[in-house]
Amino acid sequence: MSTHVPDRTAVKTLLDAEALARTLSRIAHEIIERNDVLSKLALIGIHTRGVPIAERLATLIEERTGEEVELGAVDITFHRDDTVPGEVQPVVHATTLDFDLAGMTCVLVDDVLYTGRTIRAAIETVFDRGRPARVQLAVLVDRGHRELPIRPDYVGKNLPTARSERIQVELQEIDGSDRILLVGAPEEGT
Repeated sequence: MSTHVPDRTAVKTLLDAEALARTLSRIAHEIIERNDVLSKLALIGIHTRGVPIAERLATLIEERTGEEVELGAVDITFHRDDTVPGEVQPVVHATTLDFDLAGMTCVLVDDVLYTGRTIRAAIETVFDRGRPARVQLAVLVDRGHRELPIRPDYVGKNLPTARSERIQVELQEIDGSDRILLVGAPEEGT
């Protein structure tokens, strides 16, 4: 009698380029519907993949409304709670918030929501730069397993996963293709 050991590197495509485009279109529509004053709206991408997602959403919003929204990017490196001295440290990217946050509705944009720790760090980074009127959260994928009480306002897809799996978002701007994969391998560091 043989025992089957699952392939820990199995990869399954969950969304292809077309499905990803439809998902972003829907999120853009939801952001427009929930925010009456687009002149007070800012999309803030979280490095790395949240930045091109925020840029795409900003383009979609402008195409649909004719209004350009503020666009920014945050690096959470200095607010992370998971770095270990002596281990390889994350690459630091620029935080770019070239607008006054006061009175703004800031939509933080990220690719995957998992434990919530990245979002907590992003909120702290934004508050270091100013005090927006509201902060909302848009994520391409919510995979569950929250460790902090954080809930997204806009979700592309709810894709519950096991802790032994990982969601991998690939974007044309960074990876050369648009797709979302389910990878049968644990998250880094687990």
